[in-house]
Amino acid sequence: MTWISIFTGKSGYAASSTAEDVTKGVDGTGLTAIVTGATSGIGLETARVLALRRVHVVMPVRNLEAGKKVQQGIVEKIPNAKVEVMELDVSSMESTRQFASQYCSKGLPLNILVLNAGIMTPPFALSKDGIESQFATNHVGNFLLTNLLLDTMKKTATESGKEGRIVIVSSEAHKMPYKGGIKFDKLNDEKSYNSMYAYGQSKLSNILHANELSRRLQEEGVNITANSLHPGVIRTNLIRNGGFMSFFINTLQSFLKDIPQGAATTCYVALNPQLKGVSGQYFADSNLSKPTAYARDPELAKKLWDFSLKLTESK
Repeated sequence: MTWISIFTGKSGYAASSTAEDVTKGVDGTGLTAIVTGATSGIGLETARVLALRRVHVVMPVRNLEAGKKVQQGIVEKIPNAKVEVMELDVSSMESTRQFASQYCSKGLPLNILVLNAGIMTPPFALSKDGIESQFATNHVGNFLLTNLLLDTMKKTATESGKEGRIVIVSSEAHKMPYKGGIKFDKLNDEKSYNSMYAYGQSKLSNILHANELSRRLQEEGVNITANSLHPGVIRTNLIRNGGFMSFFINTLQSFLKDIPQGAATTCYVALNPQLKGVSGQYFADSNLSKPTAYARDPELAKKLWDFSLKLTESK
């Protein structure tokens, strides 16, 4: 039994809506999408549903073997699906540059970029580029990948006449960053590291990235939107044994989303025609939502953009 809200918002969808619900009737023929983090969870469901809607899906993955198994699983269920697998470790700038170069050399168009890959609350560690791992994976990799693919997206939008969409998966955890929002001066300071605050910082960065990117695209007059979203808290099978604790956890999880519900907002923002021309917004439960004051701060967004640009240009 589930207690996920069935009350619909202005979009006509609710927290209980699934990825298939919010894309029902949409024909994605002729569209090409990149979905990062698609080997499991909501990333996999996003890739599957986009493929179901006839979108040509490219899955950049760290583990090619795992990626090919996912690809095979999708094609077995959707025989006409167009799904490709390419190698990418989004936490590594070198790997990100290699992926973007290989993608562009294929001459493929790009209509939809779904930035879903990420990590959550690990112990302190630095990426290969010497950047705190959550910030490196959840924000810097997304920032660099987007910039490297933007010309391809612009060309596709111009030649196809179809709107491009950049979809950045954030989280309500953006409400719990470090004091001040982002530790620009102490980003890699292990002594002051808090895994939850660092996660919140990276998710806040996702929203700020989408907002500043949207502003720049609109200023340029490009037919590409950029939005961010909270997928919801996803139900897992953490406890299967009996007893009171199992009962408590299972009751708690009845208020959480399953994976098809968790992927709904991503698919809604990526594909639903309701959002034509909508940019620089934050979504939850397939409806508009309001993020924190930090997330809506245009000066903080510009500062993060410049900071991220320097980080990616120096490596």
